Amino acid sequence: MTLQAKLDAFKADFEAGKPPYNVPPAVIETMHRATAELIASGAADRALKAGDKAPSFQLADASGKVHASADLLAKGPLVVSFYRGVWCPYCNMELQALQDALPSFEALGVSLVAISPQTAANSRKSVTKNALGFPILVDPHNDVAAAFGLRFALPDYLVDLYKALKNDLPAFNGDPSWTLPMPARFVIGQDGTILYAEVNPDYTRRPEPADMLPAIRRAALLPA
Repeated sequence: MTLQAKLDAFKADFEAGKPPYNVPPAVIETMHRATAELIASGAADRALKAGDKAPSFQLADASGKVHASADLLAKGPLVVSFYRGVWCPYCNMELQALQDALPSFEALGVSLVAISPQTAANSRKSVTKNALGFPILVDPHNDVAAAFGLRFALPDYLVDLYKALKNDLPAFNGDPSWTLPMPARFVIGQDGTILYAEVNPDYTRRPEPADMLPAIRRAALLPA
């Protein structure tokens, strides 16, 4: 089953209010409204695209080890995945799919990192929950996400919903702002050029890991 098929199956059960979710229709309507408004805002169109230069970054992983993009790119091409947090089931399914694809990436000399605004403790939960063999990097205040054009502020009515659902993002992220990154995936060549970019303001839609392979293979053949 493809990643998107798994996401669609989960979404169908979740939005139908099947146990254990039992989500009221009004909650689903609010989530749909927020997604539709983010799509209509054109925010995804303003994110970095293939051909742009990727911003450099230095971020700590869940254990506190700092990973610098320059060091990663010195070894080979880099795949960067931005996601919302371990509280997001769609993100967890995506991380699992990336883990399944990790051997094919590593065979081509490619490094993989995922970036989230959540705290180190919650990033450790991501690693454990999804049995990951690649680092989860902590992006305080979504600053690196902003450099890639991915950070957005939740509308007030969605903040109210999250509070009602006990999804306290400021506590979860250690950041008073109610911001998130749009889920996104980038392949970066060793010269820092973005060779593949997929940004989707609809968090229930994620590209297949295999979609990156043509760009990864091109990057693997390019000289440093």
